[in-house]
Amino acid sequence: MSPIALVTGGNRGIGLAIAKSLQSDGWEVVVTYRSGDAPADFKSVKMDVTSEDSVDAAFLSIEEQWGTPEVIVANAGITKDTLVLRMSEEDFTSVIDTNLTGAFRVAKRGSKGLLKLKRGRLIFIGSVVGGVGAAGQVNYSASKAGLVGMARSFARELGSRSITANVIAPGFVETDMTADLDEKRRGDIAAQVPLGRFCSAEEIAEVVTFIASPKASYITGAIIPVDGGLGMGH
Repeated sequence: MSPIALVTGGNRGIGLAIAKSLQSDGWEVVVTYRSGDAPADFKSVKMDVTSEDSVDAAFLSIEEQWGTPEVIVANAGITKDTLVLRMSEEDFTSVIDTNLTGAFRVAKRGSKGLLKLKRGRLIFIGSVVGGVGAAGQVNYSASKAGLVGMARSFARELGSRSITANVIAPGFVETDMTADLDEKRRGDIAAQVPLGRFCSAEEIAEVVTFIASPKASYITGAIIPVDGGLGMGH
């Protein structure tokens, strides 16, 4: 059987693109989802990353049915964008709990298996705004910035067991949400990007697949930007 890769929030958007790319590279991909339907063509389990019990139950199910994931992609996340003076305590804490603490829950539980295997990859899906900030995204930016310190701590703690930990930092991505923007707004956003366009989910997925591969065995504690140059220097 092929080695197993786990992608949280893998039933749509960037997560689904990552799952497809890893599958095409020979991985047996398991995706998790909290709501909606499980994607076709993948093994899947329900997981709510805001619940330690749910994360543990999902890993137990994966391990019993298919084995230990060697690659763990912490992708599940939410946004609750609003200007800071309108941002409620719940707007802030819920985004932190899902995007940052949720990634911690997944990586911590997944590391148990990686330590037994004495190899593996922790891949966190961050964002360019974790480095440069964004108006209306104090909560989201904070959650993505936190992933950097967390990944680098995992890298130092687990590196002696051939386990790497890295952050992929996308910029503006073609998603259902950005597709709804009017042409002027899309043009204004693209003008901020040196490459002059949005990123595709597939371009992010290809970088994740590279970091998951043996070719990236000596890369750890890194922030790998996939942002068209938007965040250069951060």
